[in-house]
Amino acid sequence: MKKIKIALVDDHKLFRKGLMSILQQIDDFEVLFDAVNGREFLDHPNLNDVEVVLLDIQMPELDGIATTKLLREKNEQIKIIILSMHDEDQFILHLMEIGANGYLLKDTDTDEVILAIRKVYDSGVYFSDFVSRAMLRKMNKKNTQTPNKIFNYKTDLSTRELEVLKHICEGLTTTEIGDTMCISPRTVEGHRLRIMEKLGVNNTAKLVAFAIKNDLVD
Repeated sequence: MKKIKIALVDDHKLFRKGLMSILQQIDDFEVLFDAVNGREFLDHPNLNDVEVVLLDIQMPELDGIATTKLLREKNEQIKIIILSMHDEDQFILHLMEIGANGYLLKDTDTDEVILAIRKVYDSGVYFSDFVSRAMLRKMNKKNTQTPNKIFNYKTDLSTRELEVLKHICEGLTTTEIGDTMCISPRTVEGHRLRIMEKLGVNNTAKLVAFAIKNDLVD
């Protein structure tokens, strides 16, 4: 069985070790290591073996935001799920723009954490109900403040590409999008790559953040 290779980064030892113990019991998960802050994580010799990292947003020495930025300079492939004690929805789009793939509150139940890890591994993004509502509030606030757009990026995307983009923003995997649209996963990936090239982004999380900020999806 293919195991998703995971790292945990959090300065609260009890939380970190407790979550680590839970995830180690999941058959398709392998927790490679844990770290107390972003600096320790980025300097770890097994960093590039990690596929998904659960990253606390508030840590001494190097917090989650700074760690996300530095990690993206070193490795674009590792999926990042931000962990937070607070519903800081003002940070969500910013975090996705700099490379985060998901956002979870620390009081999230175990089943959702497991789902989020699998979703970011498979599709590149994960949105909890909380995150979806936060991004909607952010989008509505932005639209209210800036009703007149200078650019309309929709003109650069075909109807098919906009449909694929909508499903990507809903958090569907490539296979799920293909099943929904009755096209092959290879065709979905072709659309995804062309959309990213047209919009000038280099990963799925940034694509979703761009789409929301520029009102490309309903």
